[in-house]
Amino acid sequence: MNFLRIVTCLAFFFIVEGATAQENPDEILGVWYNEEKTGKIEIFKESGKYTGKIVWVEMKPGDSGLDENNPDPKLQNKPLVGLLILKNFVYEDDEYTGGEIYDPKNGKTYSCYMKMESADKLFVRGYIGFSLIGRTTYWTRVK
Repeated sequence: MNFLRIVTCLAFFFIVEGATAQENPDEILGVWYNEEKTGKIEIFKESGKYTGKIVWVEMKPGDSGLDENNPDPKLQNKPLVGLLILKNFVYEDDEYTGGEIYDPKNGKTYSCYMKMESADKLFVRGYIGFSLIGRTTYWTRVK
């Protein structure tokens, strides 16, 4: 009988926890470290969509701090700090979809979706064409 109570309590906890996550799409808002912790990205809401910009970059000797790998030569002199790298995400079915992510390391833009793994961990998947062909990274919330 005690086993049944424990299972019921755990099931209730997971149902309530899942409902809470679905009811708060703005949970993603805030500042996040990239996986390497070499950059911070602020995610904010603009015109009803989720957007993200670089707010800090770790600088090493020889780094210019510019978007040098951008395929558009006119944009290669833009500073990385302030650069929009997440655009046009909408919250649907517990995921942030329909957006794009720009990778300043290679100057490429990818389709992307994101999902909250926990309050402080964000799953980010960039891909070309199909989500099976791409790269996954995990960001952590800056505290």
